[in-house]
Amino acid sequence: MSAFERTWAGRTEGLLDVGDGQQVWWCELGARDGLPLVVVHGGPGGGTVPAMAEFYDPDVFRIVLFDQRNCGRSLPHASDPRVCLAANTTDHLIGDMELLREHLGIDAWIVSGSSWGSTLGLAYACAHPGRVRALLLRSVTTYSADELDWVYRSGADHLLPEAWEAFVEAIGAAPGDDLVAAYRRALEGDDDARRLDAALGWCRWELAGMRAEPGSGVESIFTEPRFAVAFARISVHYAAHLGFVDHGRLWSAIDTLHHLPATFIQGRFDLCTPPMTAWRLHRQWPSSTLHILDDEGHRLLGAAATVQRTLERYAALLAPPD
Repeated sequence: MSAFERTWAGRTEGLLDVGDGQQVWWCELGARDGLPLVVVHGGPGGGTVPAMAEFYDPDVFRIVLFDQRNCGRSLPHASDPRVCLAANTTDHLIGDMELLREHLGIDAWIVSGSSWGSTLGLAYACAHPGRVRALLLRSVTTYSADELDWVYRSGADHLLPEAWEAFVEAIGAAPGDDLVAAYRRALEGDDDARRLDAALGWCRWELAGMRAEPGSGVESIFTEPRFAVAFARISVHYAAHLGFVDHGRLWSAIDTLHHLPATFIQGRFDLCTPPMTAWRLHRQWPSSTLHILDDEGHRLLGAAATVQRTLERYAALLAPPD
């Protein structure tokens, strides 16, 4: 067993009742007296896997992970079509993060999020700047109309035409159809077989954008039926509502965060969340640090050294005085 496996095996975990009939799974590992850091997973609906904690030194950080509503180990699970997603919005998730922070007795934490997790992490910081010590956001997106159009209407399809064709054909969409709306109808309908076909079609398009290798561990996760249905239902739910984000308010609030250390790490050739949003965010946040990594895509497979340097800088900057 590796050192990380031993640390993961020794984690503390539980289910937190956050209201609305929801129980959010959480865990913590690492140094109990370390710098608190919360990991915000992507998706929406992706859930937590142990590898998400591997970036963070357990001797330095008190690492908190959680599964957002209706996915991962949280209950009820969106793989059950009877589970209503009306109580699953960005404001609900922000509230859950606050309840978890209070439950764990943490005054303020570093917020680290990737992809959709960057949206939620940034929205949380805008809502509760006094509870954030620093931000580390990767594969940055805000779930705006322009960003979602790139992924689901016109943009990424120009680079992945064969995967796009499969995405359209998975639900028998006609040219010009709103695919988000069409997938939502299929996923929320009464036909179980059609729901699974739609979920797998949605997940395979996500895999194409992530440039996941056939037969990889990522592919096996995304094509597992229970995961696929929950992920697709939640992801489509958020895409249909622009991430439940008031984008005007979000961008206006960025100016209130300039006192916080912030680092954005972005792949030059990210097909899911192209670099323009990270660039705009950095330009509006002059004290932030932006790393655009050439030859990297959405998964930032070669970003470990950049992440480690950022975490070392935060540890030195935020360590309590002797």
